[in-house]
Amino acid sequence: MIAAAVGLGAVVPGGAAAAPPAPVPSLELDRYLGEWRQLAAIPQPFNLNCARDTTATYTLDPQGDIGVHNRCHTWTGGVDEIRGTATVNDPDTNAQLHVSFPGVPGQGEREGDTNYIVTALGPEYSWALVTSPSRLSGFVLSRTPALDDTTWQDVDAAIRTAGQDPCVYLTTPTTGGDPDVRPLCTR
Repeated sequence: MIAAAVGLGAVVPGGAAAAPPAPVPSLELDRYLGEWRQLAAIPQPFNLNCARDTTATYTLDPQGDIGVHNRCHTWTGGVDEIRGTATVNDPDTNAQLHVSFPGVPGQGEREGDTNYIVTALGPEYSWALVTSPSRLSGFVLSRTPALDDTTWQDVDAAIRTAGQDPCVYLTTPTTGGDPDVRPLCTR
């Protein structure tokens, strides 16, 4: 829920729409709540001003949906943040949601099509891979500011399983973690 994704459908040769990435079989929302650090992402227009320490904090809201609070440090030293809501669209898995941000054009509606799919989870919810049905967005989230090499290999495999290329993901600088921006496939 770092942000809602562009809602375009992925296309395969011949013009047919590709099936969206598969969600994890079961997402325990209470375990998913809390703070996540973005360690890598496919660049999106809404996060280009974020220089480092991008986080998403998820809480249960009074309506039973998930409150979303995204925050980052900007290139000019300030803080950028936005609040929104995530609504579960798939109660069988809880892993397909619609994320909305009031006041953001095209993202203000509280209910709508899935634009956030949790496609992989690390042990004990230590990391997560999130993408959109179109695969035009993607986020590597972690409970910690850094991952070890073995875990990064697991993340790489999850990205490929979701039908994406790790080279389109850029690392996100984090205090206590990776200090640079570079393609994930070069780490």
